[in-house]
Amino acid sequence: MKRLWSSSAICAVALCVLLSAVPANGQQSGTQSWASSLVNQYTIIPNATYLTANNYESKLDVYRPNADGPHPTLLYFHGGGWVRGSKETSAFYLLPFLEKGWTVINVEYRLGRVSLAPAAMEDCLCALRWVIRHAQEYRVDAARIVVMGNSAGGHLALTTGMLPSSAGFDRICSGDEELNVAAIIDWYGITDVNDLLDGPNMKTYAVTWLGNQPDRDQIARRASPLTYVRPGLPPIIMIQGDADPTVPYAHSVRLQTALKGVNVPHQLVTIPGGGHGRFSRPEMDMAYTHIWAFMEKHLPAARPPGN
Repeated sequence: MKRLWSSSAICAVALCVLLSAVPANGQQSGTQSWASSLVNQYTIIPNATYLTANNYESKLDVYRPNADGPHPTLLYFHGGGWVRGSKETSAFYLLPFLEKGWTVINVEYRLGRVSLAPAAMEDCLCALRWVIRHAQEYRVDAARIVVMGNSAGGHLALTTGMLPSSAGFDRICSGDEELNVAAIIDWYGITDVNDLLDGPNMKTYAVTWLGNQPDRDQIARRASPLTYVRPGLPPIIMIQGDADPTVPYAHSVRLQTALKGVNVPHQLVTIPGGGHGRFSRPEMDMAYTHIWAFMEKHLPAARPPGN
């Protein structure tokens, strides 16, 4: 019951924030009008279990449009260095996609205290498989699934969209579905896990996630998106501040260079002087202007309702 309340409470707070800025003349903006009618536009299915592993039930929340589908769908992974964070506290990231009428899936995964690397990556692939299997029920257009995350969630969005089946990370939820996505949105995600384990870029969160496993360096390499750059990947848009103290900005630059070398459609949106998220409103507006233009260019055409 606690988890159900948490999901609902976060959504309520988000709507209160949106509705609190009503202009002095009493007229609502387009966003305020949308927010005030959101309860009629969506059904929330909270805390659906998509995987049980290591005696832990990994859950996700579904925000399903009431309008006939199928709809483009966002699969979102929260940040927190793979060792903290939750889907509930990241719900604000979902709002731009809800306003667009997308189906939205907000995913939790096993953190480091439950299972070390690469468990989080396995979970996220299993969440994608679950969504594809339940596409008709939740009005998901399986040809227009976009994965997105911030920080460690950005890394998980990248691996979910980039991992080939031969990597074997989906074996705990095996099936015959093709685990394909239409695009990847990476907000300041890690692209080279090894880089964070030693040397000048060492980060405690990465060391904690890998733990003292004897093959730590090999796991880190297999967990790094840069390992899987190859032709035929889905389009990838990256957003990062060039003064990020938590994830080196060079991670996005290196991924950009690698993607360019194999002709994968991509874009790096740089926030000048930006840190690890917490961008200003103009910076977020700029980032989303690029995101929507990227989606318009690269997402497949919509299928007619009922097809």
